[in-house]
Parts: sequence; structure tokens; C-alpha cells
Amino acid sequence: MKIIKRDGRVVDYDRQKISIAIDKANQEVKGREKATKEDIKEIIEYIEDLNKKRMLVEDIQDIIEEQLMEKGKYELAKKYIVYRYTRALVRKANTTDESILGLIRNENKELAEENSNKNTMLASTQRDYIAGEVSRDLTNRLLLPEKIVQAHQDGILHFHDADYFVQPIFNCCLINISDMLDNGTVMNGKLIECPKSFQVACTVTTQIIAAVASNQYGGQSVDLRHLGKYLRKSYEKFKKELSEKYKDKLPEEIIEEIANDRVKKELKAGVQTIQYQINTLMTTNGQSPFVTLFLNLQEGDPYIKENAMIIEEVLRQRYEGIKNEAGVYVTPAFPKLVYVLDEHNCLKGGEYDYLTKLAVKCSSKRMYPDYISAKKMRENYEGNVFSPMGCRSFLSPWKDEEGNYKFEGRFNQGVVSINLPQIAIIADKDEEKFWKLLDERLELCKEALMCRHYALLGTTSDISPIHWQYGALARLKKGEKIDKLLYGGYSTMSLGYIGIYEMTKAMKGVSHTEPEGHDFALKVMKYLKETVAKWKKETNIGFALYGTPAESLCYKFARVDKEKFGTIKDITDKGYYTNSYHVDVREKIDAFDKLSFESEFQKLSTGGAISYVEIPNMQKNVSALETAVKFIYDNIQYAEFNTKSDYCQECGFDGEIIINDDNEWQCPNCGNKDHSKMNVVRRTCGYLGENFWNAGKTKEIKQRVLHM
Repeated sequence: MKIIKRDGRVVDYDRQKISIAIDKANQEVKGREKATKEDIKEIIEYIEDLNKKRMLVEDIQDIIEEQLMEKGKYELAKKYIVYRYTRALVRKANTTDESILGLIRNENKELAEENSNKNTMLASTQRDYIAGEVSRDLTNRLLLPEKIVQAHQDGILHFHDADYFVQPIFNCCLINISDMLDNGTVMNGKLIECPKSFQVACTVTTQIIAAVASNQYGGQSVDLRHLGKYLRKSYEKFKKELSEKYKDKLPEEIIEEIANDRVKKELKAGVQTIQYQINTLMTTNGQSPFVTLFLNLQEGDPYIKENAMIIEEVLRQRYEGIKNEAGVYVTPAFPKLVYVLDEHNCLKGGEYDYLTKLAVKCSSKRMYPDYISAKKMRENYEGNVFSPMGCRSFLSPWKDEEGNYKFEGRFNQGVVSINLPQIAIIADKDEEKFWKLLDERLELCKEALMCRHYALLGTTSDISPIHWQYGALARLKKGEKIDKLLYGGYSTMSLGYIGIYEMTKAMKGVSHTEPEGHDFALKVMKYLKETVAKWKKETNIGFALYGTPAESLCYKFARVDKEKFGTIKDITDKGYYTNSYHVDVREKIDAFDKLSFESEFQKLSTGGAISYVEIPNMQKNVSALETAVKFIYDNIQYAEFNTKSDYCQECGFDGEIIINDDNEWQCPNCGNKDHSKMNVVRRTCGYLGENFWNAGKTKEIKQRVLHM
């Protein structure tokens, strides 16, 4: 028999533990109230005679109490209940000591690997993690219902960002940068007026980004089209100054040329300010701001010319990269870039095709930008095109009192994700059981999400003035509650989901790319979407279905289920679950078929969805990328390219690692041969998994080992 502990661990049954527990209670009573050895033996045999393969530890304790009372040992049963309650209090005592000390000693590997953008060696990051561990402890012991905590531990669901739950702060947002720049804002009690130039607008934008990042836990997005007017302001300022100074000395065309030269210099400096500030600023949580820049040229925009110049410079600088401490140009993690494809730039002879060609060139070397098809997005969001939030989730369309769509200045309250494969494993191909269990667990997810909502309810604007008082999200009065922004769909709450592929495999025995599996997967997706729509109607809160880009959660759910249910072919045997609706990486499907297939699921996952295709050696496959970009525009809303260039961590070299004469991998730049400090792509397939080195093997064998 296996015993399922409260933390979800599965251990072997040990009858001695029952005997010890009753003996401890025995010591608190006298005479006939004591349980004899025969009594204890009978209780143990009763439990064992149930012939159960698995039992919850709580169920065993319930049986012990019942058996003691049946034997007339009422006082002993009472003492045992007290003993059990005391043990529960001990378990609820502060549990952070070891995790915090492990963090300080750099022994807590789970935290060190949780966020690649955080360096746990830094004092500022450690301080944030220490606060996070305290928050997680308080959340689990006091703030969340015990059944939610247990469900999280059992891998039934994932309550995201418990390390921030103790505070009334939210997930991610679209900053209303237009309002903050045009109407001014306040930071640290100081008034920041409307900028008079592009350079100042860029500086203020990065200050806003840093302030916003320090007062929420998720990502943020900024639409760069709002900077176009400030580039024109700079041009008009330069033109006026030059005209006044050289009116009768220089021809108009020379004045125009000089003004344009100055604008180009300011453009370069301003974009450089954004890129370097974001990568060198450190927020209060010990990391660079998690920010996405939205690159969208809109027809009819009076500043479209200036915005095209800004996008071009952003892409050019991203392609160049940023120097690391060794002076080598490397790819920065932030800001993330999202580039919008529209009729004028979808590589079909449009006026701005040159920008898309530059974007593709940038993707080939630096992975970004991601691509949004304006054509497909308009189909899915009532004719609108807008940025995903920093975490890649999307807001639902919402109209203000004048009937105008509004996206910027809105936010996500929080996320809870459901483990779909676990439901299918338990259902064991029984559809009636599957749908019943899915309903039960969806209700649990709803309750967990409402905990997110209630944590924000009643919060006053003073908690984060940059968000609520000075324009990032609202212009509320001091002391005013944010409650009205939590209802009516203005903000969203996201139901994430993991493992459509594994769920389908467990229920139907085939992938969701096969006809039978496809029908079942779509049925589940539609049901999930209908469920969140029902929640929205019931609560007047903007629930949404979110294809969670939570890579670590894919591993966590798979690990928990493997411990519970053992190794199951094509499900728990891989070490990961496939993210959201994605096609499993091991399936033989070409890039275009993959995008076409996943597009159908994106339409249902309107609270957030992204697809990707892997293209090896992208720098040598720019034409293939251009073909893929054309395909994205016509077929799928949101996609990215994924590959992994050879990379030397020793010197930052971003190029092809060679095989030297001694048949060893070697960096051609610094001569590094330490395999632990370099990444190498398998040339023939572009495998993206963890490098696995086998010293002394031939080049071909090494590549095969990497792939396996």
C-alpha cells in the first residue's frame, strides 16, 4: 500500500507509524482508557484488510479515531484528536527557514532556476526572493483555502505567483503610455511634464517602465507608435532653430537636410536609451523590467512616417545586440519585440516591406521579434489589433462610455492553470468520468481565481500611485478604491491550461493531430472557453482562456504525475507536458502544417496564445523565414521562430562552434573547449533541448547525442 502525504508525496505504508501515534496518545490517559497492544493490532489489521493500493494519510487518521471510539476509548480518541491537531499546527508553523537559508547559501537550486532573468547571487534579488518565500508561506498557511493549497501541491492546478500574493498587486498590463506622455505623470512625488523632444520621451518612457515593473509581478507592454509625435516634435524644433539661425544664409533644402540629420542622431540616441536603460535598470525585485515593445504601423496614423523610422531603428539596434562585460555583442533578453504584419508590410509588395525584411533578418540572429498577423487578429478580436501583455496574454475587447474600444491602461488580475493530462490519466479513457472530473476541477480553479480577485478588492490607489493615480492604468484620486476596474471585463483573470496533447493521448490513444484526437481536443477547448464565458456572466469579471507560456509548469505537472502514476508512454515518460495546445515536438509535422493546425486552437484561446516553429541555423535561412512570415500573415494570429544558435558563454561569441583537429568542440573566438560553457545546435535538425556531452566521440556521434 502507498500513502499519499499532505504535500502530495507518495511513500510506502509503515504500520509502525500508526502504533507510535496511538502510543503517544496512550501516554496522556490512564487505566482502562489506554489502548492495549491487542487494540492497536486490531486497528492496524482493520486498515490493512481494506486492501487499498493507495490511501490518504488523513483517511487513515480518521479510521483510527473511529476505531478508538468503537472500542469505547473515548478519552483516548480525544487525546489522539488533540495530538493530530497539534501535529497540524506544527506543520502550519513557519516553513521558510530552510528555503531562505538555502537561498543565502546559494543551495536552493529550484529558486535559482525559476527565473532566468534573476541572479540569485545578488543581494537585491535575494531580498526579493526572501520576501517571496515569506509570502508563499503565509499564502499556504493562512491566506488560501487548504483545498486550494493541496490542489496546488498535488498538481491538480497551479496557483501562479504565490510569492507575491500577500500583497494586493496584480499580474501584467498594457501601459497607457500615450496618456502618461501627453498629460504628464508623477514619479516619486515629482511631476514629469509632457516631453518636448523624442530623446526626453524615450527617457521618460524607460523611467515609467521601471516604476511600473517595481509595483507588479508580471510583464508590461508599451506601444511605440505613441512616440512618433515626439520624433516629429524634435524635427520641428530642429527645423525652427535652423531656420531662425540660417534663414538668409542657407538654402531651404540644406536646412532640411541638416534637420533630418539631427533627427536621425536623436532617433538613434533615443532608441539606444530605451534599449540600454531597460537592460541596465534594476527594479526593486532584482531584475530587468519584463517589458514588451509593440511595433505596429497603423494606416491613417498621422505619424506613420516617424513610427516607421522608430521601428527601423529598434530592429537595427536589436540586430546589432548589446555588448556584454567582455565587450562582445550578445542578444539581450529584454525588451521583447512584437512586430505586426499588415497589408502594407506582409512581403507582398507593400510600402513597408523593407521593415519586415529587416525584422526577419533580426529574427534570424536575435530570435526576436515575434509576429502578429493584423489580418487574423482582426478576425478574432472584433476588428482590433493590439499588443499582448508582457506575459503574452491578451485582453478581451472592451468599450468605454463613448463606445470606443480601449486596450491600453488595462490589466490582468492573476492566473490559475489546470493540469489536463492528470484528469485524463485518472479517467482512464472513461469519457463520463473525464467530464465529471473536469467540471470538479474547473470549479476549484474558479475558486482559486476568485481568491486572486478578493485579494485586490478594496485596494486603494495609494498602493501604487504610478499605476492607479498617475496614468499607467488609471487617474484615480488618492484613497480611491480600484474596485470598479476589477469588474465589467475592464481587467481579466486567466484560466491557463497545460497538456492538450497528453490529455488527448491518454483519453484517445492518439495525438490531437489525428482526426479522433483532434475532435476530442477541440471539444475540450470549446468547453473550457464556454466555462470561462459562463464565469464571466455569473460574476461580471473578465475571465479568459489563456494558453499559458509557462515552460516550468510543463515540467512541474509532468514530474508530479510521474511520481503519482508512474511512467506512462507518451505522457509522463518525456519529463514534460506540451504547452497548452501545441503539437508535441516529437511529432513529424512541417512548420506550415503546424501553424495551420494550431491556428484553429488560437481562435479558442482568446485570453492568450502563441505558436512557434523551429528553424535551424536561421542566419543561413533568411529566405525560409520570409516565406514563413508571409504564411503567418495569412494563417495564424501570433507566432514566433525558435532556434538556438551556437553560443560560447565564456566570451559571448554568437556564431558557429567548430570541431578542432583533436575532434573537440571549440569556440573559434576564445578557444574555449569547456562544454559546460557553450551551447551547440545539432546541425541537421536544430534540436533545442539541453546539451548533453559525450567526450571523445566523433562529430557525428556528438550531434546524435545532442539530439537524443
